[in-house]
Formats: sequence, structure tokens, C-alpha cells
Amino acid sequence: MHPTLTALADVPVLNSVDQKTQAVLVSLNALVPWVVTNGVNLLAAVLILLAGLWLSGKVGGMVATLLARTPQFDAMLRGFFSSLARYAVLTLTVLAVLAQFGIQTASLVAVIGAAGLAIGLALQGTLSSLAAGVMLLIFRPFKIGDKVQVGGVTGTVRDLSLFWTELISDDQIQIIIPNNGVWGQALRNMSIHAAPPHAGELRFRIPETSDLDGVAEAVRRLAMADQRILAIPAPTVLFDRTGDQRALDVVVGFATADDVVPAVKSDLIRALHRAGLPTGAPTD
Repeated sequence: MHPTLTALADVPVLNSVDQKTQAVLVSLNALVPWVVTNGVNLLAAVLILLAGLWLSGKVGGMVATLLARTPQFDAMLRGFFSSLARYAVLTLTVLAVLAQFGIQTASLVAVIGAAGLAIGLALQGTLSSLAAGVMLLIFRPFKIGDKVQVGGVTGTVRDLSLFWTELISDDQIQIIIPNNGVWGQALRNMSIHAAPPHAGELRFRIPETSDLDGVAEAVRRLAMADQRILAIPAPTVLFDRTGDQRALDVVVGFATADDVVPAVKSDLIRALHRAGLPTGAPTD
């Protein structure tokens, strides 16, 4: 074939190659701004994420430190609010990262809100106990070791968490009460004010001719020797006369911290017998 004809035959091939090259260059020219833009967005998202992680830790620590200066805030409650602040910052960080890539966060927030509402309705009993636990930890109507009565249940407080209160009854039975059942009804705390002492009285007769001062001193000394009898108010020894003209009644008044008056009276009678003091009416 003539060389000129051969050259003319190669012209369409060269034109096709040039068109493909131009198409690639056009595609690259369009891709470079996209890569640059998204690269900048990616870098900004990474920086926002790192800053959010750092800031969430600082905010959580700051909340815990501030609450630690308030005595009525329990350690568990400080941890709860500290975690709440930390996760709030993390949530805002995630939304800011998504916004860097052009994602509409308003619709995402609406979806999260709807999901939160559904979860809240499903767990309303648990969330009610959580809210009641927060209130109990803030206001502290009782503390560990107090004896309380809640809704007809009486026991000593063993533990208080965000969701339930643990009591131990007098016969060592564990009682778990959800916090919404504790906060939502009348509560009797029997450990706030000191219980009044239990008053006791012992009466016995002695002959009218007895040494009254000696008897009073001996009885008072025996009463004070019993550790269960309170020193304040101090035991009293008084004399009284009944129908029998030959005898006097000795009236011993005492108080105990615990409800052990019958046992104290019995032991005091034994001590009087051992001391040789009569505890009955004189005989002819």
C-alpha cells in the first residue's frame, strides 16, 4: 500500500486515542476537587473526633470534681452524672463528624429522639426506678445502716443503688425494693432520732423497821452494777406505804436502752436475794 494511504488509515486510530486521553484527563480534573474536598472533610472529621474524645474526658472529670465538693452527692451519683456529661459530649461529637460529610443531622436527631421515646416507653418502669434512685441519692432520706419502714416492710438498709434498695430484716432476710416503690410512698426512718429509753419499775417490801438509807444505797448500788441500766437517767429508789402498816414498799425505777426490762427486773431480784434484801411482804 502507498505510504500516504497508510498514514491516512492511522488517523482515526490516533483520534480515538486522543479522545480517550482527553476523557481520562477530564475525569481526573473532576476527581481532583472531589478528592481534595473530601480529604479536607476527612481530616476535619478526624480532628473533630479526636478533640471530642479529649473534651469528653475533660468534661466528665470536671463534673466529677465539682460534684465531689458537694457532700450530699454519693460516689455512685457522681459517676452517673460524670458519665452522662461524657456521653453527651460524645454524641455532639458524632453529629459534628457526620455533618462534615454532608449528612443531614436534623433527620438523624429526629430518628434518635423517636428511638429514645420508644425505648423510654418500653422501659418506663426501669427509668422510673432510675429517676427515683437519683432523687434518693441526692436528698438522702436514709443512709446505709438505718432501720427504715417502707410500705409495711421493715429492715436495715444494706445497699442503695440507682435502681433498687436492699434491706435486711430482723430475721436476716434480704428484701429488694425498686426505688420507685421507696420514693413514691411514706417512709419511716427509725434511726434519725434516738429511741426513748425503756422505763422499768421493780417493787418489793421491806419491814418498816429496816435501815432505809442502807437499803436505798444497797439497791442503788446493785442497779448501777447492771450494765443494761442507763446511768442517765439514773436509777431511783423511793419508798411507799400500802395497806400493811408493818411494811414499806421499795420502788426501784430504772431505764434501759434496749427492750430488756423483764430480764433486768429478773436479774435485779436475784441480785437482791443474794445481797440478803427481802423482796416480799414481811411475815408474822
